[in-house]
Amino acid sequence: MTSAQAQTSYDRLLQLLAADMQSVDQVIRRRLKSEVSLVEQVADYIIFSGGKRMRPALVCLCSKVVGEHLLSLKTNKKRVEADVWALASIVEFIHTATLLHDDVVDESGMRRSRETANAIFGNAASVLVGDFLYSRAFQMMVELGSLPVMAVLAEATNVIAEGEVLQLMNCQDPDVDEARYLQVIRFKTAKLFEASCCLPAVIEGTEPALIEALAAYGRHLGTAFQLVDDWLDYNGEAAEMGKQLGDDLREGKPTLPLIVLLREGSAAQQAAVRSAIQEPDGADIEALLAMVRASGALDTTRQAAEREAGLAQAALAPLVDSVFKTHLLDLASFVVTRRH
Repeated sequence: MTSAQAQTSYDRLLQLLAADMQSVDQVIRRRLKSEVSLVEQVADYIIFSGGKRMRPALVCLCSKVVGEHLLSLKTNKKRVEADVWALASIVEFIHTATLLHDDVVDESGMRRSRETANAIFGNAASVLVGDFLYSRAFQMMVELGSLPVMAVLAEATNVIAEGEVLQLMNCQDPDVDEARYLQVIRFKTAKLFEASCCLPAVIEGTEPALIEALAAYGRHLGTAFQLVDDWLDYNGEAAEMGKQLGDDLREGKPTLPLIVLLREGSAAQQAAVRSAIQEPDGADIEALLAMVRASGALDTTRQAAEREAGLAQAALAPLVDSVFKTHLLDLASFVVTRRH
C-alpha cells in the first residue's frame, strides 16, 4: 500500500469512527471536571492540543471488530457503547499523563507545534496534573466494575512506568543495544497500544485466543509506531511533526538509527556517535543528522517497522473478516508510511 493509499484509508477510518470519537471527547470533558481550576486548565491544554487520538480510536475500532466476531459465533455483545467510550477515555487519560510526565523528564519545550504544558504551567503543575489523570482513570475503571479490565490497565500503567525508568537509564549510554532499545519501546509505547486493542475483548469476556490476537496486534502496531517516530526524528519534516528534528539526539537517547550506525558505521562514524550520545550538549546535531541520513541506518529502521507492522497484520488471522478488520490491517500500513 502506498503512502497516499494508506492516508486515504486512515481518513476513511476517522470518518467511520467520527461519532464514537465525538462521544469519547464528551466523556473526557465531563470527567476532567475538578474543583481545582488549574487541573482542568492543564489537562485540557494537552488533551485537546491536536494529537492523533490513535489509542482511543483503537479501543473503538477493536470494539467493532469484537462485535463482528461475536456475531459470527452467534454470540451477542454484552456491553453498551458507553462502556467502550469510557475505556477509550481511560486510555487517553493514561496516555496524556505519560506525556505530561515525559515532557518534564525530557525538559521538552515543544510538542505538536505548541509549547509543552510544563513550559507554560511549570514542572510541578504538569507532574501533579499527570497524577490527577492517572487517579481519575482508575476511578473510571472501578466504575466499570470489571476486575479483568482493571488487571489489564493496572499492569499496563506499571509496565509503562518501568519503561520510563529504563529509558532514563539508557540516556547518554552509547552501549545500549537493539534488544535494550526494543525493550523500552515495548514497555513505554507498545504496552498501551496492546491494552487499547484487547480491552474490548476483555470486557466482553471473550475467549483467550481472541484477547491474545488483539493484544499481539496492538503490541506489534505500537512497536512499529515508535520505530517510525524514531525514524522521523532523523528524516521527517519539522513543520509536519510539530517539533525540531534530532530531539532524541539532543536528549542523549540512543534510538535505532544511532544504534545501527554504531554497529555498522566506520570507526570515525562510531566515534562521533558515541561522543554525541555521551555529551549531547556539545554535539553537532546537523552534522550527525546528515551522517545518519547518508548511512543505511534509516533503511534498517524502516524495515524493522515494516516487519512489526506485518506481524501486527498476521496476528489478526483468527478474527472473522469484516470491514472493521480491514481497517485494522490498513492501519498497520498507515503507521509505517505516515510522515508525522
